[in-house]
Amino acid sequence: MTRWGKPQISSLVRGRTVRNVRTVFGWRTIRGRMAVVLAVPTCLLLVIFVLAVKSQVALYRDASQTRAEIGVSLDIQSLVHELQAERGTTNGLLGGDERYRSQMVSARERVDALRRQLRNEPVVQSTLQQFNLLSGTRADVDSNIADRAKTLRFYTTAITALINADPAADTTTRGDRQLRDGLAAVQALAQAKESAALERSLLNGVFAVGSFRRSEFLQFTEARAVRVAAIDRYRKAATAAERTALDKAFSTPSAKRVDAAETEAEGGADGSALNVDPANWWLATGALDNDLYGVQLGVAGDVSARAQTLSDQATRSLILFHVYAFLAAALVAAATLLAARSITRPLDALAQEADEIARNRLPDTVVRIQSGEIPTPPEPGAAPRRGAREITEVVAALRNVERTAVGLATEQAVLRRNTSESLANLGRRNQGLIRRQLGLITTLENKELDPEALGELFELDHLATRMRRNAESLLVLVDERTPRPRTGTASSLELVQSALGEVEQYRRVAVADIDGCRVRGHAVAELSHLLAELVENALSFSPPDESVDIHGWRDGAEYCLAVIDHGVGMNPADLARSNARLAGEEAFLVAPTRFLGHYVVGRLAGRLGVEVLLSDTPGGGVSALVTLPARLLTADAAEPSFAAAAAAAAKPRTPQQVSSMLNGFRAGVARGESR
Repeated sequence: MTRWGKPQISSLVRGRTVRNVRTVFGWRTIRGRMAVVLAVPTCLLLVIFVLAVKSQVALYRDASQTRAEIGVSLDIQSLVHELQAERGTTNGLLGGDERYRSQMVSARERVDALRRQLRNEPVVQSTLQQFNLLSGTRADVDSNIADRAKTLRFYTTAITALINADPAADTTTRGDRQLRDGLAAVQALAQAKESAALERSLLNGVFAVGSFRRSEFLQFTEARAVRVAAIDRYRKAATAAERTALDKAFSTPSAKRVDAAETEAEGGADGSALNVDPANWWLATGALDNDLYGVQLGVAGDVSARAQTLSDQATRSLILFHVYAFLAAALVAAATLLAARSITRPLDALAQEADEIARNRLPDTVVRIQSGEIPTPPEPGAAPRRGAREITEVVAALRNVERTAVGLATEQAVLRRNTSESLANLGRRNQGLIRRQLGLITTLENKELDPEALGELFELDHLATRMRRNAESLLVLVDERTPRPRTGTASSLELVQSALGEVEQYRRVAVADIDGCRVRGHAVAELSHLLAELVENALSFSPPDESVDIHGWRDGAEYCLAVIDHGVGMNPADLARSNARLAGEEAFLVAPTRFLGHYVVGRLAGRLGVEVLLSDTPGGGVSALVTLPARLLTADAAEPSFAAAAAAAAKPRTPQQVSSMLNGFRAGVARGESR
């Protein structure tokens, strides 16, 4: 029977000719629907997430980073502010004014407290290592052995390093311009304040001494130039309110006194005496320094507020984008679901119909065809409702497949029936001719007295017997029964001798040991045929100088015959395949012709209920075990328990059990045991 499977719908669709562009991409096609469903949401998601979300995430990251850095920056500027105070009081003390000592001690305590507060910040840890020399510098100042210029440079270097380590100093990576300008204003004001503080510290010592010495005037002018340039940068980056705050800081009375003292200091470039009270100068510059520090804190607060605003805006935007993304995903899911349902419903109906065709309609049609009925072609059914164009085409193709399959099945069944009838007719003709030939040969043998001629007649008789077996094998393959009539029972030895009479190289067969047993007459001919096929196969696949052994023994209520050869053997896969053929699990039309003997044995074994199994022969070769059930044997009067044992059903044996049984049998023969 031809094997039928579920039709592959996708292969039928691929086999159709592609239509024009309008048909391919129209809404009535599967491709057009999926293109609309997938292209629109994909573009929306790309636009929303690649452009909008990316920029909002960058803004949120910049704002969050700025907020964290501003906090550290304020702590650094506080330490810078106190270091500037310590530098100024230290320079005044080194200039000879003892009134600065108490202020210097207070400034040192504030510096140490802020250092301890910042020591765990990674961005300033390497910078704070420069303060390891601060204790020595302070000790030199307290011992009055420190050089005023060197001490001033030490403090200035430390303060500059702190300002450069400020994490808010890098303004180029900020995405928001207002945020960049705010940070630039903070840094410019920090540099202006440092220049003013350096000028304060420098002039504090100069006024204490009473005049400029060495390069102090040059340092004074450089500090003023740096301050002016930094304030100019601040005004460019700051907002109007921040510029107003700076203008207020420089318009106070203290700032005016500072400006007047600086004007008088400009006149001391030639080393002339300067009549400025250091205490009044320190108080005035201290007030101005505090005002500048207040402006600096205000600008930093504006930057922090801007960063907070950007962070909140980015957070809200991200939430909105996630909501939009969720809505877009829901829209995509809904559109996809609707499109999928419009596609899958007709396909489900089509698949059910195809499954019905494969499982029921075609097999039933084939069975009716094989029974001789000529079925009518299937009627074309209605196309699925609201189905796409491709589905309608698949339905039509499926109906064509069904009609073609029914036509092919009809032709194949007719061809197979005609072939089987032709083979059966040919087998019967050959069988009739060979039977007549055997009868003629027997008559000649009875009349012939010459031994040589009689031997040739015997060979001719043997050849005709083999031809009769081949004709009967042909009838067996087409499932035709032509038993050779036999009225009485036969012994196991007669059964083996009858089989040997139907093989060519019977002289190579060694009948080693055959236990006595009687086989019922109706099964003798087919059992002889079965055994002859196995012996012929063993002789064909073993060396010409090796014999084929046949053993027979009782196994409970059953009787076993073993055909053992010592040939090339078989690999496990071929052995399993051969056992499947012997069990009737494979049709003989799907195998090469060299395996026809297996199918003949399988058909005969199935008719008689005989079990045949192949297994490996130790040392090489294949052993065939034939197990005759009790119903094919006759009870022996000398064995009263035989009938009771025959009632027990024997379980099918595996090839491993067959090998074990044969090995045990051979071991018993080698020891000379009788069974």
